Amino acid sequence: MVLEGMMPPEAFAALIFAASAAIAYFCGCFNGAVIVSKYILRDDVRTHGSGNAGLTNFYRTFGGPLTLAVILTDMLKMVAAVEIGLLLLGNMPPDTLMKYWAGTFCLLGHMFPCMFGFKGGKGILSGGTLCLLIDWRIALVAWGGFLLFALLTKYVSLGSCWSAFSFPVSSWLIFHDRYILAVAVFNSALVLWMHRANIKRLLSGTENKFHLHKKRQ
Repeated sequence: MVLEGMMPPEAFAALIFAASAAIAYFCGCFNGAVIVSKYILRDDVRTHGSGNAGLTNFYRTFGGPLTLAVILTDMLKMVAAVEIGLLLLGNMPPDTLMKYWAGTFCLLGHMFPCMFGFKGGKGILSGGTLCLLIDWRIALVAWGGFLLFALLTKYVSLGSCWSAFSFPVSSWLIFHDRYILAVAVFNSALVLWMHRANIKRLLSGTENKFHLHKKRQ
């Protein structure tokens, strides 16, 4: 790149990370639940159930094969955000940190999409996709715990909280990198913050359980 030869390496790296953050955020703004419900079903998912623009509320509200479109959208946008970040980085290190960085900004876009009034989802599916892109061991801990808690208790939110809590722990155990840990902790805090109402309901015993059938609210 022309700019790479004109700038100090540190400044060029900062520019790359800033650009990847902006691109990843806008990738995240393509919220699958909002796009499918608002523009295909003509019925915004955020006006139903929990008011959340996530996969669980979409399935509970609409069900049906379009749930797959929501899944694919929220997974592919994370893949796009991370791959674009790595492409911008080129052969420069640190590529693993870039995955965390771009993935976290994609989550910010998913949770607070500027094109949808900053009202999005809670980031579990996209976050789970990020785990798969980073390292299979992190994905195994996050997804394994999520499925175990969700299947045994029927509380999707409990599995989600496990995934968020385990993310920085497994990241540190595998990479031992303080910058990765910092981004992972921020990522985890975001997801837990988005689940704060669920956590209160779990503690009070009023959280809704998940059932594999269509339930339009």
